[in-house]
Amino acid sequence: MALMHALRDISFTVKKGECIGLLGLNGSGKSTLANLISGISSPSEGEIIIQGEASCVSVKTGLNAELTGLENIEYKGLLLGFSPHEIKEVMPNIIEFADIGDYIHQPIKYYSSGMSARLGFAISINVNPDILVIDEGLSVGDPSFTDKCMNAMNKYREMGKTIVFVSHSLPTVESFCSKALWLEYGSLKMIGETKNICAEYKDFMSMYNKMNTVEKDEYKKAQIMAQARYSNA
Repeated sequence: MALMHALRDISFTVKKGECIGLLGLNGSGKSTLANLISGISSPSEGEIIIQGEASCVSVKTGLNAELTGLENIEYKGLLLGFSPHEIKEVMPNIIEFADIGDYIHQPIKYYSSGMSARLGFAISINVNPDILVIDEGLSVGDPSFTDKCMNAMNKYREMGKTIVFVSHSLPTVESFCSKALWLEYGSLKMIGETKNICAEYKDFMSMYNKMNTVEKDEYKKAQIMAQARYSNA
């Protein structure tokens, strides 16, 4: 059986101050790429050059389920190189931004997805990294919190920071990102100006959504087989 890769032959550059949106069907490697950029995972081959400190907001990763909200703030701060004094200084801002009440004293395993996303975003935006990686971190929040996050991200972008934004929301990517990257089952399909990539992706999704379950499965298998042939060439 051919060895499959979550990502294969991906090469691109994101400049300081750019906001790039990652698009693609489920299973295309968006979260894997986000984890690699933020340092949560390491590549099995190839090289990733990151200039600056990256922090990831994700519904799935980034928080320790056994620790309380407060302990997670301290834990992530230490991982990012903050001193205990610096963590203590920024903690009130994180608690206020997350706005989860007394749950801040409870283990993360008792949080809803929305609460985890609130705390994860609050930590990441307030530790002020050079690169903010958001992996569907806004998809589970209520509208008011999403607006709060978007306002914070706009201010963050105005500071000249870099943002990597994983989302299935084309309108959000179109309005917020300056560049877009389209992944398809581990391969780089397209990269370029947001308007152009989103238009192509929208046409693709219109076609894809008309497929039945069998046709979608056959399409996926065809793309994976094509990657396998390429990998073994």
